[in-house]
Amino acid sequence: MKGLLGIGKYLFAIPLAVFGIMHFMSAADMAAMAPFGGQFIIYLTGAALLAAAISIIIGKMDRLAALLLGIMLIIFALSIHLPGVINAGEDASQMAMSMSNLLKDIALAGGAFAYGLLAKDHAVVGD
Repeated sequence: MKGLLGIGKYLFAIPLAVFGIMHFMSAADMAAMAPFGGQFIIYLTGAALLAAAISIIIGKMDRLAALLLGIMLIIFALSIHLPGVINAGEDASQMAMSMSNLLKDIALAGGAFAYGLLAKDHAVVGD
């Protein structure tokens, strides 16, 4: 069981790192979706995703990283994707894209909070 949990942290962290890199590579395109801040907020959240992935992989401050990551993903879900679902109207493809992103971010937030329960480094956010 411990081996599966060890693999699980990499399966969780690697896509986060890829999402972070994608924020840097496509900042101009993503800026249109950002509710405020334009490209700066895209770079900031990309850096946060990369930092969380690195923290989880190396196991340093991973509990704090998981907590902050979960909060950030809930904010994404509520400020970016939920309005997209609500405002999609009759556009089925827009509705499907917004809904899938909403559910993805909620699921990843749940995974971050669950990982936070198993995290080893309790230095900043204790039990």
